[in-house]
Amino acid sequence: MRLIPAILLALVATSPALAQSPDLIFKKSTVFRLLTPDDKLATYAIDDPEIEGVACHYTVPERGGVAGGLGLAEEVSDVSLACRQVGPVKFKAKFEQGDVMFRQSRSLLFKRMQIVRGCDEKRNVLVYLVYSDKLIEGSPKNSTSTVPIMPWGSGEPPRCKDWLK
Repeated sequence: MRLIPAILLALVATSPALAQSPDLIFKKSTVFRLLTPDDKLATYAIDDPEIEGVACHYTVPERGGVAGGLGLAEEVSDVSLACRQVGPVKFKAKFEQGDVMFRQSRSLLFKRMQIVRGCDEKRNVLVYLVYSDKLIEGSPKNSTSTVPIMPWGSGEPPRCKDWLK
């Protein structure tokens, strides 16, 4: 019976959305704690693994205190997101609306943060959404960022609709 959670964990750990780690840009303390770690806001950067030339930055709260210091605190669902074109856009594979670009655990067991991607076909804009969910109930807190696909150098930019499954 204990084998099933281990298998599920192995499957989740090998998914493409977990293939890369975000780069920590900086942390800023928000609540001072005398004897335990402070509460902080941490800002990270991550490149879209399927679309070259797009990067996202997100900021998440990190709890301090005894539980946060031991990695046992459940993190809140407040996450901000900004995605931008940082080079010529090159699609590596077709994708579906709402595909997971990145996922990260936000508690010891059941809460995770996800960044998903879509395509606004009419405007040729990539749309990124970050949200948190739990096994039983999710959170309506979310943030959205858009990346208009612009020419970079010579040539026409690709159309995101041509890369939808």
